[in-house]
Amino acid sequence: MSPEKDSPDKAARKQYFTKVKEDFPEILPFGSGQFRKRMSMRYGENPGYPAAFYAEEGASGPNMATLEVLQEGSKGLGYINVGDMDLGQRLARKLTAVFPGKTAVVLIKHEIPSGVALGDDLLETFEKAWNADSLSNFGSVDVFNVPVTPAVARLLVESPRNIEVVYAPGFEEGVLEILASRKPLRVVRMGGSMTDPAEDNGLEVKRVSGGLLVQKRFDSKIVSPADIDVVSRRKPSDNEVQAALLAWNVAAYTRSNAVVIGTRDRIHGIGSGQRSRIDSAEDAIRISRRGYGPDGCVLASDAFMPFPDVVELAGKTGLSAIIYPLGSVRDQEVISRADELGLAMIVTRKPGEIDCERCFLHR
Repeated sequence: MSPEKDSPDKAARKQYFTKVKEDFPEILPFGSGQFRKRMSMRYGENPGYPAAFYAEEGASGPNMATLEVLQEGSKGLGYINVGDMDLGQRLARKLTAVFPGKTAVVLIKHEIPSGVALGDDLLETFEKAWNADSLSNFGSVDVFNVPVTPAVARLLVESPRNIEVVYAPGFEEGVLEILASRKPLRVVRMGGSMTDPAEDNGLEVKRVSGGLLVQKRFDSKIVSPADIDVVSRRKPSDNEVQAALLAWNVAAYTRSNAVVIGTRDRIHGIGSGQRSRIDSAEDAIRISRRGYGPDGCVLASDAFMPFPDVVELAGKTGLSAIIYPLGSVRDQEVISRADELGLAMIVTRKPGEIDCERCFLHR
């Protein structure tokens, strides 16, 4: 009798579990420093292509060089997982700095935030982040700025959530045993405290055919009410200012064109990667209806408004304020339309300054 063959669907799935052998060099020099191979990945962005993670020598604090894998899971840590962890950790660290004392939960899918919330209790904060868009959060990398508790761990191992990686600065007693009950789950501990500086060479590198693009890493300066200005007749409330700070800093870690809507303690909807700003705004509002809806939200746009269309959409769907940079030839037309609709328009510069901050991200 011939050996039993796998069913077609099972055979097709094997490619996602098969680790691809790589023979990359142990050391990659760059600038005045070097990067040492830390681990081989299961494969790259797609099955069949080798990949590895290199840690920068001398890097310290809460960044990817100092991570500790506690549970590899049945598939091992993947190339996309590490990219998601990096983006989630950067955003969680930023929120920890902007909102000191607050618990932050950041859920990432394909290097885009899919759920973000702030709070005082970890369980409540996790549920706020998850329930904003449970559809997108399926299969997420979940990043925390505080140690994971047993109550949260029991949610993280629920099979319908299909969580890929749990990444946190610590784990309370009994949590690792709970997380071990889900075999595919990867569990990783951050190095250092979330309030420690994350030290590396500060450069961002993108490979292009025949060369490298190198730039200094962006870090938004819009971190407090003193860093913003108001250009509309209506002034924003304190709640709207806090919501604007949250939405803006999430937009800074969201693929451009980015439009993010939310309230002071949670993000309701995210639109990203569209060629048109109005398309991203429509996506953010549409996605918000899976969870908390758009009513009463503040909208953050990562760049200026070329037309009043986003303002008109915001007014039509119950949003109350917008934070964004000036810079369009139609700035006054956009502001005038906001005044007609009663929206508060917050711009990303200090009072008395001329230039506004933009927060494009292309990764």
